[in-house]
Amino acid sequence: MGLYDSAERVSLEVQNNYLFQRSIKAYYEAAQLISGKVLEIGTGSGYGVEMISGVAAEFVTVDKFDTKLDFSKYPNVKFLQQNVPPLGFEDNTFDSAITFQVVEHIKDDHSFIREIHRVLKPGGRLVITTPNRKMSITRNPWHIREYTVEQFRQLLAKYFSKVEAKGVYGNEKSDLYYENNKKSVQKVLQWDILKMNRWLPRQLLQVPYDIMNKRNRKKLMNQDTDLANSFTHNDFFVKEADDKCFDLFFIATK
Repeated sequence: MGLYDSAERVSLEVQNNYLFQRSIKAYYEAAQLISGKVLEIGTGSGYGVEMISGVAAEFVTVDKFDTKLDFSKYPNVKFLQQNVPPLGFEDNTFDSAITFQVVEHIKDDHSFIREIHRVLKPGGRLVITTPNRKMSITRNPWHIREYTVEQFRQLLAKYFSKVEAKGVYGNEKSDLYYENNKKSVQKVLQWDILKMNRWLPRQLLQVPYDIMNKRNRKKLMNQDTDLANSFTHNDFFVKEADDKCFDLFFIATK
């Protein structure tokens, strides 16, 4: 994703207001749960930096790729470019940690969660999101794996003493967009007679997937521009997780 502009990188410029608002909801929720010295793993385009910097005494945000965001505007924020895991910090460094839509990209997810636990102080809190596998419309070749509610609970419970399983849901308007998207994707998949999207190595599918994904977003925008542009983070909410949530939103305490 360094040279190639993948649709996986959500940003203010992405032509999918629905996805952006659904993604930023995690930051609104996390801002009410975290404090002190905060670590973010997965800066992305940096659209959550301003919000988290406002509630953190110190905010360290790391990403595999550089970002164009001007961090000089945020005196309590430090950006580090590094591959994870491992995390380049001492034990018991942070009061809180957040990581949104990242763990599904990590080859060794156990090492990833174990490292977050290590750098959190006793009593420290992790807020983490990942797609709900039960609601994925098709295979995403950028993801190494996706989780059900119970699978994700088991992963976190292996390292954290307390795990709260919540999920991100949408109202009727967001459900309508999801169903329109599902129908559109299924129309494309009907041409995949050999079911290649299920068995080809995921690396071979990444660029074709992105091209079709971007085309589909434009199609949905053109079909109902008012609907696509109308979403705000208030069209999404967090409650106890079940198979119908769009994203898993878990809170784990060390």
